[in-house]
Amino acid sequence: MRTPGLVDLQVNGFAGVDFNSGTITAAELDRALEAMLATGVTTCLPTIITAHPHELEARFRALDAAVSGSRLGPLMCPGYHLEGPFLNPSSGYAGCHPPEAMTAATADLVTHLETLLSRPILMVTLAPEVEGGVALAGQLARMGKVVAIGHSAADFAVVEAAADAGATLSTHLGNGLPQQLHKLVNPLFAQLAEDRLMAGFIADGIHIHPKALKSLIRAKGFARSILVTDAVVAAGAQLGRYSFAGMPVDLAADGSVRQPGGVSLAGSALKLDDAVRNVVAWGIATPAEAVAMASSHALACIADALARAGITLPESAIEWSPELRVRSVSIGNESRDFAAGAAARRRHQPTKRGEA
Repeated sequence: MRTPGLVDLQVNGFAGVDFNSGTITAAELDRALEAMLATGVTTCLPTIITAHPHELEARFRALDAAVSGSRLGPLMCPGYHLEGPFLNPSSGYAGCHPPEAMTAATADLVTHLETLLSRPILMVTLAPEVEGGVALAGQLARMGKVVAIGHSAADFAVVEAAADAGATLSTHLGNGLPQQLHKLVNPLFAQLAEDRLMAGFIADGIHIHPKALKSLIRAKGFARSILVTDAVVAAGAQLGRYSFAGMPVDLAADGSVRQPGGVSLAGSALKLDDAVRNVVAWGIATPAEAVAMASSHALACIADALARAGITLPESAIEWSPELRVRSVSIGNESRDFAAGAAARRRHQPTKRGEA
């Protein structure tokens, strides 16, 4: 099967590289993007999470310089995703985002950050119920940004108002929520019911139970569903402790990423091609549908923002094996043949005693 490359709208780091470090280099970014290419991702929005304004400045400056100075960044990173700081600081909604850095919603911060960057902030995740949240959704939409709802306690009326203002996406729907909610009148149902919102889902079997994910995608509708990773520094890396946005996080044997001693998740270690295989294995989608949720659906979500920023993505393609493994991937003038590499590794493996 041949398809376009995968598109990850929410990735905070990869392969031991933290996009939120404030010290990321071009070489480190290339290492992360090379590892992402092996998973079929050809386009991504590096994501910066909630932090104080001076920290956001430093982190965006370093990330933007790394993208500009890298080999793969200009091909794979058309812009950025700012997740916060206009989020709900209440327990259960904040997740691993520092509540003390969350602020009332204003476009001034986004506008200021963009003056420091060579690429646009294409997406902003906010909680529309915070002070100024709905108004900010409208301002950002008029600025050509994708406005996403996340880490939010918004009810049906507020979600509708945010969609009226221009919100078009739910960030990692089903997550960034407390464990205890009203059984029907809650932010999850409010966003599922709003047909103007597409929804990103983290299909790792940890953030959302596979059967629950099946129900959520059925409720939202296949055409409005997107696969995302919310990957952090520990994705594609060895088990152990890492630094993510200045906080320690542990990658456990079950694949979960948490702060030491914490209960709530701190991003994921999911790879996007694993998400594709998962939703097929769980009986949620066909292979073509699964790939579409991780490619064309995600691209449709940001198409207007790209066009308004004057950005045209390079051509991309993936060759998949029947088992939905990435055989080869190409973007622009870069191509990788993983099937050939695997065959070469098999040829050079030492023969076991007794084998021909």
